[in-house]
Amino acid sequence: MLICGLNKTTLLDYPGHVAATVFLGGCNFRCPYCQNKDLLLHPADFAAFTREDVLDHLKKRAGILSGVCITGGEPTLNPDLPDLIKECKTLGYQVKLDTNGTNPDMLIALYEEGLIDYVAMDLKAPKEDYPRVCGFEGRSDEGDLMDKITRSVSFLMGEAKRDGFDFEFRTTVVREFHDADSFDRIADWIGGAPHYFLQSYEDSDGVLVPGLHAHDKKELASFIDRIRDRIPSAALRGVD
Repeated sequence: MLICGLNKTTLLDYPGHVAATVFLGGCNFRCPYCQNKDLLLHPADFAAFTREDVLDHLKKRAGILSGVCITGGEPTLNPDLPDLIKECKTLGYQVKLDTNGTNPDMLIALYEEGLIDYVAMDLKAPKEDYPRVCGFEGRSDEGDLMDKITRSVSFLMGEAKRDGFDFEFRTTVVREFHDADSFDRIADWIGGAPHYFLQSYEDSDGVLVPGLHAHDKKELASFIDRIRDRIPSAALRGVD
């Protein structure tokens, strides 16, 4: 397991919790607007922490922290992710998983074993646009990835939602990839989702392909207004 980062205390990454965030390296997407290109392209060069480092920190902060957010990269690419989560749960922590939804087998297994308490799934685009937006258009596994993403959405919106499990979808909005029609199609896909957030793209040194652009706040708000009839929970996040 390549642990490339540890945010020792955050109030932002896990709603309702003072948490630590663990960043795992490696991803099967190549989203041009990815903010973590080092975790994407050269994760082994940034594996600065061991599992023992993470667990030692969680032991020391017990009683202060209440949650652990596991993010990436794409965490579910790591076959030993369940073991790390089990150790976090043994220490009494609630666990939030950030995922792109391409490993529904692991997602469902973690859920069925009671190892995760909240899921944030990045919904990158409408189904038809996914391969282009996520950088896997034309790859041999394009169809397989789309099947897996669709299965993860169906699981969350089906069994998990019926059971009252808490989860969210979120979309980072990029002018070059998203317009009003994008969100109409997303709303048709996940209508009734318990939480759906739009986050504005921000250019930075860590972006895989610099030079992309954000929509302004007024445009983002118009997207929310457009879909609220189908996703009443839709809201902006982190937009000043």
